[in-house]
Formats: sequence, C-alpha cells, structure tokens
Amino acid sequence: MNAVIIAVLVMVGLSLARVSVVFALVVGALVGGLVGGLSVEETLGAFNDGVGGGAKVALAYATLGAFAVAISRSGLPDLLARRLIGLLGQEATANRQAVVKYLLLGAVLLVAISSQNLIPVHIAFIPILIPPLLKVMNQLRLDRRAVACALTFGLTAPYMLLPVGFGAIFLNDILLANINQAGEALGLEITRGMVPLAMGVPVGGMALGLLVAVFLSYRKPRDYEALDVATSNVPHHHPETHEPHALGLLMSVVAIMAALGIQLWTGSMILGGLVGFALLSVGGIFKWREADDLFTSGMRMMALIGFIMISASGFAAVMTATGQIETLVESSVEVIGDNRGLAALLMLLVGLFITLGIGSSFSTIPIIAAIFVPLAVQFGFSPLATVALVGTAAALGDAGSPASDSTLGPTSGLNVDRQHDHIWDSVVPTFIHYNIPLIAFGWLAAMTL
Repeated sequence: MNAVIIAVLVMVGLSLARVSVVFALVVGALVGGLVGGLSVEETLGAFNDGVGGGAKVALAYATLGAFAVAISRSGLPDLLARRLIGLLGQEATANRQAVVKYLLLGAVLLVAISSQNLIPVHIAFIPILIPPLLKVMNQLRLDRRAVACALTFGLTAPYMLLPVGFGAIFLNDILLANINQAGEALGLEITRGMVPLAMGVPVGGMALGLLVAVFLSYRKPRDYEALDVATSNVPHHHPETHEPHALGLLMSVVAIMAALGIQLWTGSMILGGLVGFALLSVGGIFKWREADDLFTSGMRMMALIGFIMISASGFAAVMTATGQIETLVESSVEVIGDNRGLAALLMLLVGLFITLGIGSSFSTIPIIAAIFVPLAVQFGFSPLATVALVGTAAALGDAGSPASDSTLGPTSGLNVDRQHDHIWDSVVPTFIHYNIPLIAFGWLAAMTL
C-alpha cells in the first residue's frame, strides 16, 4: 500500500482509539517514512525539519490563551453570560430556550464567517469569545458538537467561496494561480470569476451538512458540569466571582480592539495577544505579581493544541519527503481506465487522504494541482469542473483532520473545562457532516459543470 495512506490510517486509527493526537502523528509519520523507503534517521530528520513550520501557530495559540484567561478576570465574560442567561428568564420555556439556542449558534456562525473574510483574524477570536459562552451553553443544554460544526463551517466554507480576506488567498493566489500554471502548456486558462462559481456546488454540500448537524444530529439536549471556566485554569488562586466593573469592562473592550487591530496591521496573532495582555495588566485588571500565573495558565490551556500543530508540520514534511504523494496519484490513474465518474471520485478521495495528513487545504493545492490538472484535461473535464475537482480535493479533510486548525480552533475554545473531546466531539462530527457532502457535491460539480 501507499505510504501516505498507511501513515494517515495509522494516525487516524490511533486518534480514534483515544491515543494522544501528538503521539498518533509521530507514530504515523514514523510508519509512513519507513514504508516510503526512508531510513529511521531520514524520517526523523524530515520530521525535525518540518516541526518549525508549526511553531509560529503554536506560540500564537499560547499567547491568545493567556489573553483569554486575562480577559476572564475583567468581569466581561461574567456580564456577557448573565445577560444571555437573563434572556432565558427564570422559568424559561422549552420554546424560548430553543430560540436562544439557535440565536447563539447563528451568532457564533456569523462571527466565524467574518473571521475569514470581513475581519480576517482566522481562529484568533475563538479562545476569547467561546469560553465565556460555555456557561450559557450549559444553561441551554446545548450540544457542543453543534457549536464545533458551526465554527468549522465558518472557518472553512467562506474561504472556499468568497474571494475576499483569506478567500482571496485561497481562491486567487493559490487555487487559480496553481491551476493556470499547471494548465498553461495544455491550453487551459481559468479566470477569477470562474473560481467561486465552480466552488459554489461543493460549498452547498457543506451548508446541507451544517443544517443536518444543527437541526438533526445534535439538536437533543446534552448535559455538562457547571465548572467555573474563568478561574479553574489559574493556579494558586481560590475560585472567585469576578464582578463586572466599569474600568474592567472598558479595558476589556480596549484590549480586544487593540489585539485585533495589531493583528490586522502586523499580521501577527502573537503580537496582538501580547499587546492585549499588556493593556489589561496596565489597566489594573489583575495584579502585576499575578501576571506570570495568568500567562502560564493560559499557555497550559493551549499547550495540547500547540503541540498538535507542531507535530502536524513534522508529519506533513515526512509525507512530502517520501515522494509517495505523486505515486498515490499515479497508481490511482492506473485503476481509473476511461471512466470519468470513477476518475472524479478517486481524485477527491486522494485529496482527502493528502489533506487529512497535512491538515491544511492551503498547503495541499500546490502538491496536487500539478498532477490533477493534466489528469482532468486528459479525461475531458471542463475548466469549471477542473476547478471544482482541484478545489474540493484540497478542501476535503481540512474540516475533519485531527491536525487541522479548523478542528483545533473550535476545540481550543470548547474544551477549556475539559468536557469536549477533540477527536470524538470536533473531528468526527465535522468529518461526517462536511467531508461526506463535499465528496458527493464535489463529484456532482465535476460531472455537471
């Protein structure tokens, strides 16, 4: 079997067995490297060379975690939770609870969509926005798997469809550029207006998956323990209620706006989080001698997410070093024959395996476009169908990979009280509700456009 397939199966299998995702990524990379013909030394060398690629994102997560814990000391999260719980009333009816639940899910979805296109902060908002809302979600008995699905949809679907913000990078700078580069010698030319049009059908499949997740799969109430998220992560302090006060609320708003502004200006989540943390400290939200404890607790809250990102970069580097990604595509071509429908399906499945391992659709396109575009032209797929195939094949797996920030981001916010499992509550639900529709609708787009 192909080394990439074996490595991904080992990684996913160990993760589903509740083995640490970091351990699963390391073992999967080692197995894939050895099966791919690399020695142990070469495999470890490629892994070590690759881990640096995830260090920046890991540090950004840690910094934002510290900022989120500091925000919790200002009283803003408690005020937000009380106001939302107040909407329920003392004797909230089932209908009223349902309305507030779906309004909350809609608000989370809109913020996630905005994070990709309107205010392109990506996952930076999750550790700040979601933990304060957990009290409200518990009161509503809202299944956090539905929230994870809403967040992941908002983190992936917009950049696949809307050519602004991160969508401009994905659709124009990466997808369009790589397809035109690969198709130049074949007489294939794609225009900017064709790309969102081609991706509309696959994204429609994701929208259907979101509706199924929210209104069918996870609509039943689910109970969680009422833990104090704001203080449970801070060592050496007794649990306390942070009463909202004017200065705390003002400094929280200023710090959040400053953190977002700095990130948009410099492109650095790390610097944005540090500036926000420093402003809260200067504003007297917490005592200076508590800063070290707060920062450490925030980093501890995000430590697992950071190590997964670092390990995922090493895993991707090993898969690339084996040279087995190209072999996987070539061996698929031998199976296809002259069957266009089978060709489209196998290209999508190959993209799924590659992205599951690499964890990023942005990084997958340059790898597969050079091989998939000539293949699509050979089978007579139209330019629109070719865009749909390559774009969907790259996006597949982003929503259901244990190593993708589209699943790690939601987990970082929903699991701060240790009641949301990364694999079974984020990865598996998003894989089922997004990857299966993406395969079906991506295949439909390839065959009809």
